[in-house]
Amino acid sequence: MKAYSLDLRQKIVDAYACGDISQRKLAKNFGVTLSFVENLLKRDRELGTIGPKVRTEQTPTKLNAEQLEILRQLVTAQPDATLSELRERLYEKTEVLIGVATVNRMVRFQLNLNLKKKSPPHEKRHLGSPISPI
Repeated sequence: MKAYSLDLRQKIVDAYACGDISQRKLAKNFGVTLSFVENLLKRDRELGTIGPKVRTEQTPTKLNAEQLEILRQLVTAQPDATLSELRERLYEKTEVLIGVATVNRMVRFQLNLNLKKKSPPHEKRHLGSPISPI
């Protein structure tokens, strides 16, 4: 989610500084959550800044290198497996349980692989109904 603009943040802080409006009404008037207003005012009061927090550290991946390699082997062995099937097989081999969306992210972005789905074979169509003897 994208951070709120500095302009909006400043308007909220200025409106609250006038002293005649509650935090709840501020949130409603500006279309933000009450917790955002509370945190913004607290941040302004304690740190003297209203800018968004800067992310300094990336969240570590859910799987280590060895587990990622096992996932790669699973996908390579059966590229038409569903994400749920891959999740279950990964759990059986590593005892690490991750969500289906995480499996998808790991396969697509960490391993740069695509899952190939087998399409069902085309059945022959009969143009007419068979004539049956009476």
